[in-house]
Amino acid sequence: MRVRAACLAGLLLAGPAAAQDVGGFSRRGAPGDFDFYVLALSWSPNYCASVGERRNDVQCTPGRGLGFVVHGLWPQYARGYPQNCSAVERAPTRQALEVAGQVYPSEGLARHEWRAHGTCSGLDPAAYFNAARDARLAVTIPDGLKGGGAPQSLAPIEIARQFVAANRGLRPDMMAVTCTRGQLQEVRICFSKDLRGFTPCPEVARGNCRAPEVTLDAAR
Repeated sequence: MRVRAACLAGLLLAGPAAAQDVGGFSRRGAPGDFDFYVLALSWSPNYCASVGERRNDVQCTPGRGLGFVVHGLWPQYARGYPQNCSAVERAPTRQALEVAGQVYPSEGLARHEWRAHGTCSGLDPAAYFNAARDARLAVTIPDGLKGGGAPQSLAPIEIARQFVAANRGLRPDMMAVTCTRGQLQEVRICFSKDLRGFTPCPEVARGNCRAPEVTLDAAR
């Protein structure tokens, strides 16, 4: 799967300019015209160990102890994806950003995700951030991947197996584990357009990391 480059290519993980590679090609679509959602969960410690601290990202403030964080909720086509769908963007209200603060690790990331992806959802900012929150709450992070322990190295397939075991109805063809230079990048999970359940997503699943093992830095 090749999934998207909405954020700056080559950077790791969450953060307003994080790398995103999710499935084919992008085009400006009509708001609400897409097939399913991808919930991207980034491994925050690896992002912070690479570029986050250098950028003084609030996500990387010592003591936050973040493991997986929401990078984004991305409208997706079966092949390709929409991006920056509205020329007349509705800026998120303070109330909408309060909802976003329950999901995203920084306001900057939330604002970026709204511009790049939320405008393609067909929802207003508050409804889009609520959808991101609902999707995140629908995913159980496996106990062994909550970030509270020491650094670890795992095979990408083992990470996928743990997510499948922890989430009823989730299958390997409904997700991808991505990596960059031997570091865990993201777990991407596909949801139906109505967010009522997981859905197969062959293009996304083909983007699985091919490294034999990936490193997960410890949460800070």
